[in-house]
Amino acid sequence: MNEAFFPAFFNSYFIAFGVVIGGSLIGSIAAFITGEPLLTQIQNISSQIRIWAIVAAIGGTFDTVYSFEKGFLDGGTKDLFKQFLLILSAMGGAKSAALIIAWLTQEHIT
Repeated sequence: MNEAFFPAFFNSYFIAFGVVIGGSLIGSIAAFITGEPLLTQIQNISSQIRIWAIVAAIGGTFDTVYSFEKGFLDGGTKDLFKQFLLILSAMGGAKSAALIIAWLTQEHIT
């Protein structure tokens, strides 16, 4: 964690947000080419890519696991709390992007 906390917090949110939005829109090009329903595929991709957006936003799992280990074994609860907030921020970014896609595609309405 060489970066200050608040920039990392906002970066985590917007990286996850961008991965879900961008991945869904770019991934739907294949649905367009193959003739599948475009908006349905955008919705499906956005729900499937959320966990990968969280992993991409927190910078991989090794730093997070190391920070959790440091928090538990060395008594550094401050680092543990910071990692928890970064993961929570990434989850919020992925969820808000998925909600925006759901609102735009209207696939949740049957």
